[in-house]
Amino acid sequence: MIAVGEKAPSFSFTNQDGDSVELSDFSNKFVLMWWYPRADTPG
Repeated sequence: MIAVGEKAPSFSFTNQDGDSVELSDFSNKFVLMWWYPRADTPG
């Protein structure tokens, strides 16, 4: 578990456009991640 204010570990994910994004792409910037379960969609 990451504590509030602690730096996030390195990670990557696929964005809504299908592009790979890494945390390091946002070096020296504040990052807000927001995700939620698919609402009213199959899968």
